[in-house]
Amino acid sequence: MKLLMFYAHHFSYETASKTLPDMPDREGGDEIEEAVTVFFHVEKEDEEKRKSVLQKFLKNTKWLAGKFGTKNVVLHSFNHLSSSKSSPEFALSLLAEVTERLQRAGYKVMTTPFGYFNEFRIHVAGDSLAKVFKEF
Repeated sequence: MKLLMFYAHHFSYETASKTLPDMPDREGGDEIEEAVTVFFHVEKEDEEKRKSVLQKFLKNTKWLAGKFGTKNVVLHSFNHLSSSKSSPEFALSLLAEVTERLQRAGYKVMTTPFGYFNEFRIHVAGDSLAKVFKEF
């Protein structure tokens, strides 16, 4: 698992093109202010250690959100951080569980459309902790 995390004053996206034909059609976009923005990459080996990966994903996301006093989170599947890739089904199920658990803990979670290329606008804070990379 790889996490590229930013604290963003502003994040917005617009769908550009579908990359996984089995995903529902989605057009448009969304935006959010003062959010921890997590670009995550699920690797093949994560499929064998789901529980550990899930816990670390949640822990790191909540940790960074706590550092900036926000309950806003953006999750974006970003398969460009490693050559190892899990199945799309596994990555999507992990994304769903992370989203659900964060929401139950009181976070507002925005997910970008899974299986799409998107156009982004991201205004990242200047603090050193506003840009964090984790792998596990």
